[in-house]
Amino acid sequence: MFITCADSRIVTAAITGAEPGSLFELRTAGNVIPPYSLTAPSSEMATIEFAVLQLGVSEIVVCGHSHCGAVGALHGGGIDHLPAMRGWLRPRAPRDAADPAMREEGQEHVRVQREVLLSYPFVAERVASGRLRVHGWFYDIETGRVSVCAERAFLPL
Repeated sequence: MFITCADSRIVTAAITGAEPGSLFELRTAGNVIPPYSLTAPSSEMATIEFAVLQLGVSEIVVCGHSHCGAVGALHGGGIDHLPAMRGWLRPRAPRDAADPAMREEGQEHVRVQREVLLSYPFVAERVASGRLRVHGWFYDIETGRVSVCAERAFLPL
């Protein structure tokens, strides 16, 4: 499964080398994964649940990218006239985007969204049992390079 931004510059098959149609994809503005909630389920949560519990995916990649307008809007504003977008993004702002160990806010955003995904009970259970691995990737649109979320840094893939 590949969870990424709705940005048209993200071409999943080109990034992964996978054949078109071979990856289950979820695209959201800013590759946002909402918190797990049975009282307020979202289409994103339902899609992840279907992929993990019904399809039995064994790998999930959360992939952010450079120059993400949604992540930029989290910190620079520009969305005050977009109430739905503001409501979607603001509660999900990276906790520590100013951390000097992070090269870009977008990388911290990937880290945070990966943590949100790992908080889903069925994801956590599958990860703990070794049946699922969850990765954080960051795609540099200008260079085409992908880096992987490690302990405190993003390393080349």
